[in-house]
Amino acid sequence: MPNARFRLAWDCVDVSAPDRETRMRRIWETIQDIPKGCVANYGQIAEISGLPRGARQVGYALRHAPKDLQLPWHRVITSSGKIAFDPNSKYFGIQRDRLGEEGVPVISGKVDIKKYRWEPDLDELLWKPSSMWDEE
Repeated sequence: MPNARFRLAWDCVDVSAPDRETRMRRIWETIQDIPKGCVANYGQIAEISGLPRGARQVGYALRHAPKDLQLPWHRVITSSGKIAFDPNSKYFGIQRDRLGEEGVPVISGKVDIKKYRWEPDLDELLWKPSSMWDEE
């Protein structure tokens, strides 16, 4: 049984899981923060959004994002550096072209993840205002 001081501190922490809308907003905000010329993978987006092991939730949030958000969805790739779409699909070509316009080459359906991976530092994550803050 934890001591009284521990119980008091624990009672102040909200341990409830965020609802779907909150999770999706966090994911969208994180994707908005990926700078031009960089990419991030689904798991990385989930981790930064506070949703460890939530890579599939990132895919869900991307599929259900409102069009007016204008997310830079093309900067999100798989952990191995691949574009997630089928190489013969329309969206594969769109993603490849958009990344190319930002100076991120896609060779054989892959991005050099070591060179172009977004590596935000702690200050950037904590203090950079999100573009979505102005909407609330």
